[in-house]
Amino acid sequence: MIQWTLRKLRKVIIALVGSTVTLIGIIMIFTPGPAVIVIPLGLGILATEFLWARHMLHKVKTYISEKAARRSKSP
Repeated sequence: MIQWTLRKLRKVIIALVGSTVTLIGIIMIFTPGPAVIVIPLGLGILATEFLWARHMLHKVKTYISEKAARRSKSP
């Protein structure tokens, strides 16, 4: 019983911290700040427990990589 409770507590704490960091990153899109760094960081925290966050993190990494490749090709 105590194992189950500790696992659930860990999952809730990771969800709160990861969601908060991701939300701060989203706010940084509209305000000055390193949103490109903070959003993947928040998703990385969430990805330690949630499969959907792992997929979203992969999509964000792919998107950022494509944008960086396009930017390096343009004169």
